[in-house]
Amino acid sequence: MTLRRCTVFLIIPIVFALLATPAAGADADSPITIVAMGDSLTEGLGVPEDHAYPAVLERNLQKAGYPVKVINAGISGEISAGALSRTEWILRLNPDILILETGANDGFRGVDPEAVKKNIAATIRILQKRDVVVVLAGMKMVKNLGEDYIRAFEDVYPNLAVDFDVIFIPFILEGVAGEPALNREDGIHPNADGYRKVADHVQPYVEKAIERWRGRKADG
Repeated sequence: MTLRRCTVFLIIPIVFALLATPAAGADADSPITIVAMGDSLTEGLGVPEDHAYPAVLERNLQKAGYPVKVINAGISGEISAGALSRTEWILRLNPDILILETGANDGFRGVDPEAVKKNIAATIRILQKRDVVVVLAGMKMVKNLGEDYIRAFEDVYPNLAVDFDVIFIPFILEGVAGEPALNREDGIHPNADGYRKVADHVQPYVEKAIERWRGRKADG
């Protein structure tokens, strides 16, 4: 299921349809709702919707026997402040698990890493108040921004993972970034082969999130 490139008028009916169904996890047969929230790397810029990593991840998890649906809530060009601003709306999708991938566009713009950290921290707080299991995707930055900036930016993610005890993917593009055969001509966005590798890389972390979510349900 995807929300990519929807206008507000197209999104609203989808939201009401989702709200009309029982919340995920209501019984043993209910699917686990996973929302992939992020920028163009999540949306799947330049590839068909069913080739973006959330769609591939959904198929992989279902083949592995997990009763999941993965909603693609990626928006190209989004910065961390934008992610924060729509978090309450995202919660209307009743996610059990949310993969949060944001901040790359902040880095490209040279946004202060402390501002990025505050935005992501505020986003995680909102999600955790609603008992959403958060998977935080780490990000690395291009080398032409200077060593001090790169270090401060890249430290944001592991520090937040510790502060909020979230499941942490050190680098969502591990094994894909910098590989011409796995990226589009821009050298930034994965192609279909790249997204398959991204989905394979992300899957163990999401499986860990599913086990954490199940443990919470078992504990009541």
